[in-house]
This record gives sequence, structure tokens and C-alpha cells, in this order.
Amino acid sequence: MNKKLKVLIPTDFSVQAEYAFILVNKIRQQTKLEVHFLHVMNFPDTVTISDIGEITTCGEIDIEYVAVHREIASKKLRQIQDEYGKDIHTHIRIGATNETIVDFAEKHSFDLIAMGTKGATGFFEKLAGSETQIVARKSKVPVLSLMCNRSDLAIKRILLVHQFEDSHHQELYLLKRFLLNFNAELHLLQISRTGMDAEKIVKNMHDFAKEHGLENIQTHVIKDTDVESGVIHFNQMIDMDLICIGTHGKGGFFHSSATEKLINHLHKPIISFHLN
Repeated sequence: MNKKLKVLIPTDFSVQAEYAFILVNKIRQQTKLEVHFLHVMNFPDTVTISDIGEITTCGEIDIEYVAVHREIASKKLRQIQDEYGKDIHTHIRIGATNETIVDFAEKHSFDLIAMGTKGATGFFEKLAGSETQIVARKSKVPVLSLMCNRSDLAIKRILLVHQFEDSHHQELYLLKRFLLNFNAELHLLQISRTGMDAEKIVKNMHDFAKEHGLENIQTHVIKDTDVESGVIHFNQMIDMDLICIGTHGKGGFFHSSATEKLINHLHKPIISFHLN
């Protein structure tokens, strides 16, 4: 577990991207990280940049216009390196924002994507959602999201929210790395809307922990109207520092995802990962 974790921070140069780096930098104090910033220039696929930097378009978009935007982005990325250190890697890509982030992270074998989010509510949430929510839905790389400045964060308690009767083995390398490097407590939580056999669920939790090599766990079973409400109410009882929760990647207008709701509404750092 001593290898450097590759972390990707997509940036539009907003304060939310800065929040993501602040948290990543705190993590970097406890575990080895290789940090990359990615800026996506949101142009259609008729605009391309070659490996030597040559810009081509279909003619409808002026090449000089693209070049000016690239130079502005390059200057801001150089400022990030000047401020945060020359060991920070920077990249510019052209394309649809969400798809480009997901493709870049998977193609270059990142361990984590870290994104600040403004959240989303109401009809906008159903129609589009936040950029972070959509990346979490599509990305096979785990996504760390947060809504505010967490420079004061000390990771002492980590919460894993899961349906523990699910026997599929999950990839929890990132969780175990954080537990080890931060010497954090691990709390397992299952939320049910109906009658439940708490004793059986706790047994499932211990079986899950044994299978995944998780030690010194604390188990919690609560009843609530839905997963989002359950996580919020649980955090009011026991304050967690970091929440890990899986997603099936089926959010959107016709599907309701508890993970995506939490990303948009909960003022806690959340690591979402795709369930096996």
C-alpha cells in the first residue's frame, strides 16, 4: 500500500475546484499522491488539437478563438503549478466535459477523481444534475466529492454505507488505504425502509468485513425512509468525516440514485464507487 495514488482534479478554475485541491492536499500529508489537474475546453468534436498542438476545426468555429481559449487555460494551469508546486501535472483536453473527464481518468489509470460541486436541486437535478454527480454516475474510477472548504477536516471516522446481504466482492483498496494512512475508525451502516432482522444484518457485516480484510469495525443498522435520509440522520447522531457509498450508475431522470442525491445535498466529503 505504499504506491502513489494517482488523483485527478478536473478544474474550470472555480472555487469548487480549489476546494477539491485543498482536501486532496490534506490527504497528501498522510499518503503519497500524484496529483493531476485537467481542464476540459467544451468544444464540439469537430474541433481537435494534434499531439504537436495544431488546432483544426470544421470551419464554423474560428481557429484563433480556440487558440485564445487554450492560451488562457494554459496560463491558469501554469499559475496552479506556481502556487501548488511544480510536481503538479496539468492537462488540457477538448470535448464534452463529463465524458472527457471519465475517459481521461480511465485511460490513464487514475485511482481517484476529486471534484468540488455546487450541488443541484429540483427539476435541474432530475434533468441534468451537477457535473460531479454525472461523473460519479459514469466513472469506473472512484469519485471524491465535496461542496465546501474542508481545510479543517481530520479524517478520524469513515462510514461505509452498503447493503451487506449483497455477496459480490467489492474493490475497496482506496478505503483500506485511507483507513491505514489516517488510522481511522471504520463504521458500517445499512439502512432499511421495511422490517429487518438486525442480528442477521450485523452477521452479514462481519462476514463482509472478514472477506474484505476489514478490521476493528463498528456496525450500525437503522430504519429510515430512504438511504439519503438515513445517512443524514445517522450523521446527526454520530459525526462522520468521510462517507463511502457505492452506486450502480443508474441515476438520471428515470432513476433515483441515493449516492447522487448525497453528492448534491450532503455537506460531507463523499467517495462514490461503482458496485460490482
